[in-house]
Amino acid sequence: MNRLVLLVEDSLTDEKLALRAFARCPDPPEMAVARDGAQALERLFGTDGAGGDGPPPLPALVLLDLKLPRIDGLEVIRRVRADARTRLVPIVVLTASRQEEDVLRSYALGASAYVRKPVDYGEFVEAANAISAFWLRLNEPPPAPRSTP
Repeated sequence: MNRLVLLVEDSLTDEKLALRAFARCPDPPEMAVARDGAQALERLFGTDGAGGDGPPPLPALVLLDLKLPRIDGLEVIRRVRADARTRLVPIVVLTASRQEEDVLRSYALGASAYVRKPVDYGEFVEAANAISAFWLRLNEPPPAPRSTP
């Protein structure tokens, strides 16, 4: 079962906090990190120059900050949802933004959920546990797309 989570976060402090929090989950997911929207898209679409046989496996979940350099989180959502291969990958916006417009635009573009980053470490661990439990254990993902000959 796919347990890869792509964390898209430009703040090193928030990245470390998230990685520590998810490592404390009862069944910790495998974590990958992209530090801006462009890196996230490169990872998702296999254009990062890593080579290999085709694009990398898709993550089970994308945790996406909105305020990112190069390409912001809203544009990442738009591009991911526009591509047939990535359209159904769950995207949980994990951000400090409390702006109603960010919430509305995230959902309008196809975000699966919107979670405000807890400031307190204990609350962050609780949030990580809840996110991991729902998206990686309880949620039934769609079947993988079938390739056409």
